[in-house]
Amino acid sequence: MYGMVNKAVEDMVCLHHGADTWERIKALAGVTEVMFFTNEAYPDDLTYRLVAAAAETLGASGEDVLVLFGEHWITCTAADGYGALLSAAGSSLPEFLANLPSFHGRVAMIFPDLKPPRFACTEVSSSSLNLHYYTHRSGMAPFVLGLLKGLGKRFGTPVNARMVESRESGADHDVFEVTWSAPV
Repeated sequence: MYGMVNKAVEDMVCLHHGADTWERIKALAGVTEVMFFTNEAYPDDLTYRLVAAAAETLGASGEDVLVLFGEHWITCTAADGYGALLSAAGSSLPEFLANLPSFHGRVAMIFPDLKPPRFACTEVSSSSLNLHYYTHRSGMAPFVLGLLKGLGKRFGTPVNARMVESRESGADHDVFEVTWSAPV
């Protein structure tokens, strides 16, 4: 994963728990990097170790950390560094979700070594859809749930999401049922 992901984990931990907690997490994860370079690729294992160490240090599950991270990614990291790109992808939650395939195509132009996930929307109605999530990485479904929560906040749209098919249960990809109500 790119350094921007690891840097965002650091930012989330420091924002909510302080720099000392971040240093403990890095030590527990065996991470010696002083800082992460946004445009540099790092092994996925490094990110997984940081998430596991954060879960242990914070007394949370890895899934809970990934949900919080997904929400932080949208509300802070992406909003601060890629606000224009996010805005170009849609002005509402359903429009944004429908544009996810082209959104990741644009991001891949910025980060040439990026191996982005693929998304597709089916069973689209005025207040729901099924979001299909295809990735080569395992265990990232909770991150997607956090992304959806963050997108709900971004668009002022109450959103609920639940997994209806899971790779971990034998499906070839994850599927989330996403429902929303009118923006507040």
